[in-house]
Parts: sequence; structure tokens; C-alpha cells
Amino acid sequence: MKYVVLLGDGMADYPTEKLGGKTPLQCAFTPHLDHIAALGTLGLVDTIPSGMTPGSDVATLSVLGYDPAQNYTGRGPLEAASIGINLGPDDIAYRCNLVTISQKDSPEALMDDFTAGHISSREAREIILDINSVLGSDKFQFYPGVGYRHLLVWRHGSAAPRTTPPHDIIGKRISEYLPHGEGADDINELMQKTADVLFNHPVNLDRERAGKKTANLIWLWGQGKKPQLIPLTQKYDIHGGMISAVDLLKGIGSLAGLKVLNVEGATGYIDTNYEGKAKMALEALKFMDFVFLHLEAPDEMGHEGNAEGKIKAIEFFDERIVGTILNKISVFGDYRLIVLSDHPTPLDIRTHVSDPSPFAVLSSIKDENISSGLVFTEENAKRTGVFISPGHTLMQKFIQDWKDFVGR
Repeated sequence: MKYVVLLGDGMADYPTEKLGGKTPLQCAFTPHLDHIAALGTLGLVDTIPSGMTPGSDVATLSVLGYDPAQNYTGRGPLEAASIGINLGPDDIAYRCNLVTISQKDSPEALMDDFTAGHISSREAREIILDINSVLGSDKFQFYPGVGYRHLLVWRHGSAAPRTTPPHDIIGKRISEYLPHGEGADDINELMQKTADVLFNHPVNLDRERAGKKTANLIWLWGQGKKPQLIPLTQKYDIHGGMISAVDLLKGIGSLAGLKVLNVEGATGYIDTNYEGKAKMALEALKFMDFVFLHLEAPDEMGHEGNAEGKIKAIEFFDERIVGTILNKISVFGDYRLIVLSDHPTPLDIRTHVSDPSPFAVLSSIKDENISSGLVFTEENAKRTGVFISPGHTLMQKFIQDWKDFVGR
């Protein structure tokens, strides 16, 4: 049996006036998602435990079968795992965004862009390495990641400061959301020092001349210690891989015992290498039992409030990833294929929410399908009455108990 997870990050949404009262999934042309939903089992999954901040870190842990309430320690340490950073028992990893702040030196300074204009990995690497050259020490080390997403490790540090994800405060005054509480003075001082490095940095000067947004501040958040996870591969005695452009998913996959499968041209944005990801998944299935393929693009479009872009990202996901894999997966024998959104990223809110998300499972074994006859949308997923909560129980059902679940 082959097990394939295809996850469109932030794909779910709310009805919006931008789309005539519909969601992007309702507007997008998605024949392959619809095929899976109609012939397979369509429903909702609750990936965000009550009281936890909705995000891809918490949601992906749920999807992979880990209870976030027990296993989540922060976003930073998950990303640290992806780039092989060895965290000691008292080390704290912080997510480090390169961001654009408007009116930067004013009390009215706003979070203008949490991606610094989707700065390229090449440009960002130069900046982060320069920051580490100037400010790195036995206490603080900066590590470059992908695009605007990077990492700070505070050796023997504190996870106590209360921090806020920058994508939650777009257009808001940053003074109200700066790190605060115990240990926050160290973090705020470091953020201010990096602003001095970024001022007139060659990369920023080049971007300014090109009419692009500059990375004029770092934003630290999502901190925590290294989590202890029982590998998924050990729990289910399988061999599996993770395909994603972003360090967060690579880190979670690594901690779950999955082999990280890198795809050239995978960017974590709408211009990513869709076909390359699908091809990698099919190649991996030749020698693996389990493949998890993650697409970041719908989430990024949701954060931008870009309705047209989100529809396009969903359609690219359907045609170039889901369709490619669906059309060839039967050559591997029996399979179960699940397509899902990890959490909604509504266009009108431009950040994550904790509402349940639609999923659909198609099995090559006919009596393992409920056959909803419906297309893949949030509303139809709710109509079926199939609801998996808590979300971390989904993976156990998907791999071991699916026949019993659909026969309930």
C-alpha cells in the first residue's frame, strides 16, 4: 500500500465579496480535487487544538499524527531541524523574518510587509550572513533559510518573551506587538542592532533602486526548545519522504523520520516548480511507502489578500500536482491518497484561522470510499457530516484504520 498526502497550505477560506460571496475553492477549476472528493471520502478535519495559535506548524503536526498540545514547543525549533542545527537542552530557536517596516523610526511605524517584498533567497542569505558576521556571538547565531524565512539560535536563552507572528499584524503599529515579558529586552535590543546593519546594506540599496521593498528590520517570533517526537516511520513501520520548499515543513518531516526530498526551483511562492514536486513524489513512490507533498502558494496568496492569485495557486495545485500524481499513482498498486488544506487563510483576514479544513481521501480499494458525489469545497465537506476531531487522529485512521473508519 502506498500513502500519499497532498497538502495545499491555507487553501481553505471564507466566502468573500471579492468573489461574489464564494470561496477560492468554489471559484477555482479543480477537476482532479473534485474527482477525489466525488469518488472518495470528503469531510472536515480539525487540525488546531482549542486555545492554540492557528498556523502551519501546529496544523502540520496534527496532520502527521502528533498532538500539538503535547508535542509543540515552537516554530523555531522545527525549522532548526530542517537545516541540521543541533539545539542543546537549554538552547532556544527563534523564527527570524526579514520584514519591511513603514515609517520605521516613528512611533507610528507599521508592519508593511512580513516578506520584505518576497525577497529572494540569494539576497536574504547575503543579508543574514552579514548580520551574523556583525552580531553573531557565542550567545546569538543567525542562520539563512529560504526567502524571507530565517533562524536565530539563542544559546542558553529564554523562550519566555511573548512574541507575535508578523503575518498577523499587517498594517498595524509594531510598537504594540514587539516582544515583551521576561527576556524581551535582549531580543528587542538585538532587533534594533540588526536595523543598523540593514540600513544602507548593499542588497537593500539595490532593491530600492529597482523599486522593490527593502528588508529594514528582522522580526523574531515562534521560539522554543527542541521537541521530542516519535518518528512516524517508526510508529507505522514505513519509509517516507517530505517534499516542501519551506524549512518549517522540512524540519517537521525530518523530526518525523521522513527523508527530505529537495526540488530544484521550489520557492515557497506561486512561482514554485509544481511539476518538479509532482515528479519527485512519483519517483519517491518507487522505493517509499509514504510521501507528503506540501504547497505553500495558496497560503501566501491568502496573506496577500490576492483573490485571483489564490484561485490560480489552487488551480496550479490541482492541475500540475494533484492531476499528475492521480493519473500515475495506480502503477504502484494499492494506494490511499489524501488531499487537504491544513488551515484556512481567509483573503479578507489575511492570516490563519482555526476553523476545520476540508479533506478528501481516495482509496484504490473500492469499499474504502464513501463516494460523496460532491466537488471539493468547504461547504460540501461540511455537508457530508464526516468530521475528524481532534485532527491528530487523522493519520492513524489514514494509514491503519481507514477501512474501519469509512465502515463506521
